[in-house]
Amino acid sequence: MGIELLDENKIRSLPSNERFLKCEQILKNETDESKRWDAVWLIGELAENKDSSDPLFQKVSDVLEWVLQNDTNGVVKHEACFQVAARNMREKIPVLVNTALHNSSILAKHEAIESLGLMRAFEAESLIKKALDDPSHDVRETALFVLKRFERVRNQGDYKTYEIL
Repeated sequence: MGIELLDENKIRSLPSNERFLKCEQILKNETDESKRWDAVWLIGELAENKDSSDPLFQKVSDVLEWVLQNDTNGVVKHEACFQVAARNMREKIPVLVNTALHNSSILAKHEAIESLGLMRAFEAESLIKKALDDPSHDVRETALFVLKRFERVRNQGDYKTYEIL
């Protein structure tokens, strides 16, 4: 387990399926974005060290996609992007690209692009280049950073989640 965060409701101690349901309920119904951020982290941990074919990995992945498409807070979306990258949820690369190019939150756009870079999502390189024309300096700067990083790591093998956690 990477970083220990505040878990005042002891959600982490629940069995995996109960924990998943509790986090999903928080993410879809809670108005306090700080609680939703915690739920993103706690649900993301459920996918840690799981194969992408694991049903729980798939469920977590789908909830993180829901967050990216529906949450109203850029900080919560930022954390969802990180969790997608940290768990190497490669089937969500198109969702990250959509967030990077079309989200209203500059913070979410930045983290989606950075997450694509962490995942070595070379298949999205041409789409990341579109972010070089984003109105936000921070988004453009992140896109340029990731494109330069791609050049450095292109032939260094596959991305492994343990390298960043």
